[in-house]
Amino acid sequence: MSTLLSPIISAEELNKLNLFEIILIDARAGSNAFEVYQKEHLKGARFVDLNQDLASIPENPANGGRHPLPTNEQFAETLSKLGISPSDHIIVYDDKNGSNFSARFWWMMRAVGHEKIQVLNGGYQAALQNDFPTSSETETFQKTTYPIQKWKLPLADIEDVEKARKSNQNLVIDVRDKNRFDGLTEPLDLIAGHIPGAINIPLTENLDENGFFKSAEELGQKYKSIVGDKKDENIIVHCGSGVTACHTLLAMDYAGIAIPKLYVGSWSEWSRNDREMATQQKE
Repeated sequence: MSTLLSPIISAEELNKLNLFEIILIDARAGSNAFEVYQKEHLKGARFVDLNQDLASIPENPANGGRHPLPTNEQFAETLSKLGISPSDHIIVYDDKNGSNFSARFWWMMRAVGHEKIQVLNGGYQAALQNDFPTSSETETFQKTTYPIQKWKLPLADIEDVEKARKSNQNLVIDVRDKNRFDGLTEPLDLIAGHIPGAINIPLTENLDENGFFKSAEELGQKYKSIVGDKKDENIIVHCGSGVTACHTLLAMDYAGIAIPKLYVGSWSEWSRNDREMATQQKE
């Protein structure tokens, strides 16, 4: 977990902060997300889009999945356009408590070495319930220059996963819902199923019955029992396209567990590359 800030902040804690000393990022999802943002957003928030800002979409998802990371240069330009500097305190929110794009933005910020980055627990709805001011005005800010050299958090590629799934020294975690893992349904990719050898821990298990993150203590007990004595570098987390997997990486960091490897290509890449798959027809 970050030595400076908890990766998760409550709406009550947000309300106590000076708005002039933080930068809010709106990472809500949907085909009309920017229109929704323009209609109303938390006062001062700046907008990020998954496809435009947090990914570099390939022509063929077999090459890196549906949402590969942008280059360091591309992400540096995005942060510069957002007016973000390395020393800024950033708080990001969405409307699905991190399972949309805020956790992906959090991971990317941490991956470039940014420490003062937090996800709003409960997201947009929690802020409204705690009377945080909203706005429909166009937010203005100055462009900065954000230096990025490389991704500093561990990543896994398709070959790493191929090796890891065959060894009991490694752990591959799939955070998609059970029906997708079991191959009963697949709303986004071409084939339903999962990577053989992976275990299923749906990201929804990170949240309580009210949709808030469970306590750090509870999450710590859960993931430490799953990880056991496996080394940090031997744990890989994935989802459909490397976005919602970041929700579990966030939960693990919050729990005080070292952030494991992210397989960005995830099922969207794996299932398009003639790899062994566990499906309803083939187990």
